[in-house]
Amino acid sequence: MSLQPPHSLRARLLWLLLAVIVVTALVQAIVAYRTARAEADEIFDYHMQQTALSLRSGLPRQAAAGHDDDEAHDESYDFVVQVWTQDGLRVFQSARAAIPRRETMGFSDVPARGTTYRVFTMRSGAQVIQVAQDMAARREMAGTLALRTAAPIAVMAPLSMLLVWWVISSSLAPVQRVRRQVSERQADDLNEVSEAGLPDEVRPLVHELNLLFARVRQAFDAQKSFVADAAHELRSPLAALKLQVQGLQRASDDGTRELAVARLHAGIDRATRLVEQLLVLARHEASAAGGQRPHPVALSELVKQAVADIAGAAQSRRIDIGVSRADEGAFPGHPDAARILVRNLLDNAVKYTPEGGTVDVEVQRSGDAWLLEVQDSGPGIDEVDRERVLDRFYRVAGSQATGSGLGLAIVKSIADLHGAVLTLDRSARLGGLCVSVRFPVGS
Repeated sequence: MSLQPPHSLRARLLWLLLAVIVVTALVQAIVAYRTARAEADEIFDYHMQQTALSLRSGLPRQAAAGHDDDEAHDESYDFVVQVWTQDGLRVFQSARAAIPRRETMGFSDVPARGTTYRVFTMRSGAQVIQVAQDMAARREMAGTLALRTAAPIAVMAPLSMLLVWWVISSSLAPVQRVRRQVSERQADDLNEVSEAGLPDEVRPLVHELNLLFARVRQAFDAQKSFVADAAHELRSPLAALKLQVQGLQRASDDGTRELAVARLHAGIDRATRLVEQLLVLARHEASAAGGQRPHPVALSELVKQAVADIAGAAQSRRIDIGVSRADEGAFPGHPDAARILVRNLLDNAVKYTPEGGTVDVEVQRSGDAWLLEVQDSGPGIDEVDRERVLDRFYRVAGSQATGSGLGLAIVKSIADLHGAVLTLDRSARLGGLCVSVRFPVGS
């Protein structure tokens, strides 16, 4: 079974850096060992050469006495020194076992006595001086020197590992702190995670996590608000439907029964419209909280499609609805949400415009923005109510048209999603309400 690499960033860094330290220490030790041995060889060769040069002035007293000292033969000499005359007669030998005479001057390796000797040969007048050293002894002494050189590396490698472990552990401590903060919090705790002390590589991740928490918190708040508003607003139409059903049950004649049925149908239509608007609002808020990426929005195409969809309802009330201007082009946004915005504006305009009235729609590119205007010949909205009609479930007092009070609230929410500016004013041309939405091109 193959071993999987560790998925922990801390473990991976530790293993990789420790492996680098081990490999580096081994390479350094090998290089130091070989370098020390090479330098030791050079030093031993230098000593051999100096020993031979020191004999140019004369032989030791033993050789001058003309005999070999057995005690000297038993001593452990680092070097074997031999001196020959020009005729090949050996006149001095520092060890019992002799090394064959070398005719080649300088350094050479000579196999003798079951081992290999490093030999330096030089000529001095009528004599030939030869200094030899057992390579086994040389390697042993050179190895000892090399090990002493490489020993500090072997000591420093574990210390470097401990230092690396401490540095990585201390550097990743803020990451561990963030992990503990996230793992220990409750499911409904969407507060921001502290970014203090985090490395630059981790801070953007935590920042994005905090933004995600903010979006989820916004979605939860919107859901709570929506549920509370929906429960409050559905209570009234459902209670009205119940009363209308009771009235239908108590109807004593056909006329009263038909009136009760008509009222029940109207109540069902209002409840249906309210539920539809609530579902539209919930779907829009869910998409807005989800942080969907923007796509090209062809506003003129959305307006033409919405006008075609609502033309039947407008025609039934003899309302003249049309598009007076529709500049071509697109801007980055959310097409589905923009479609809901246009449809709600046209629905409101047709609903509140009296029979035989006019609804006019314009789409134009104005500088660095796209401008959508919907004007009607209805009663308009007084200035004191223009801010409040953007709130959920608020309806202007005395309004004859039925509604849920969600249309303009949905329009305001979608405009905010696009960074657009929503303005309510009186139409100078038609006398009713003029709703303008300015979408920035770079939204």
